[in-house]
Amino acid sequence: MDQDDVSQSIDEICISSIFHEVEDINVSISHAADSIGLKEIPRYVVKTNEEDWVKKSQESFHPVQVTEGLWVVPKWCTPPDVQATNIFVNPGLAFGTGEHSTTKLCLLLLQGYIKGGEHILDYGTGTGILAIAALKLTFGAAFAVGVDVDSQAIASASENASLNNIGPDKLQLHLVSCKASSSSQNDLTFGVMEGQNTCEIQAVITHRDKFDVVIANILLNPLLDLADQIISLAKPGAVVGLSGILSEQVQYIVERYSPFLEGIEVSKMDDWACVSGRKK
Repeated sequence: MDQDDVSQSIDEICISSIFHEVEDINVSISHAADSIGLKEIPRYVVKTNEEDWVKKSQESFHPVQVTEGLWVVPKWCTPPDVQATNIFVNPGLAFGTGEHSTTKLCLLLLQGYIKGGEHILDYGTGTGILAIAALKLTFGAAFAVGVDVDSQAIASASENASLNNIGPDKLQLHLVSCKASSSSQNDLTFGVMEGQNTCEIQAVITHRDKFDVVIANILLNPLLDLADQIISLAKPGAVVGLSGILSEQVQYIVERYSPFLEGIEVSKMDDWACVSGRKK
């Protein structure tokens, strides 16, 4: 969305969108207008662009310095600091390129709490950036598990793990195929992605005390709905980090997780927040 300078009177917002060449743009814009109750379809112009969109997309991603000694680097870029901990990613359809404030907040949280040898659960792993970072930090975690409901996220995380020379002995990635089993709220059943095929392999996490750190960078409603499950996968005394929420939503997370966590802290960046604490 392109807006005029904020100091000027704003009476118009211009939105630019990319469409596939065979898509019916008239229908799309009509649906968009209806969805927000516009009585008239807004003015619009259609332009055909022959640019290399892959190249243009790549040019929009640059190395991101999270903090001193920690960078997230697109795979086609040279690390600005070769001595730093560099997390290489191929930004794709999954969330987590290092640019968003919630990702940075979670990376800073991991850097502060990972002391070496921990077992990590990245709940809603996206590109796998958090799990990968936990393993690559100077005093890195011993083992990480990343789970997600999106097969594209698992494929992206798998590619990024390879970019960082991290094998399945260090990082396991699972596609969540069903909810907690009826026999126990502490059991999760996963289908694991191998290559480009989904194999229905039952890999059940049954131990409440398996993970030393559980981090979930998702959204407010899933964090609220899945609180019992998220907490059940952390061992007593484990660090639990919750992000993907706006600063104004912190109160809801704190209220929901207060029965489970002690020493709750809130870190903020821009309009986003990360809530963390230790499991009671």
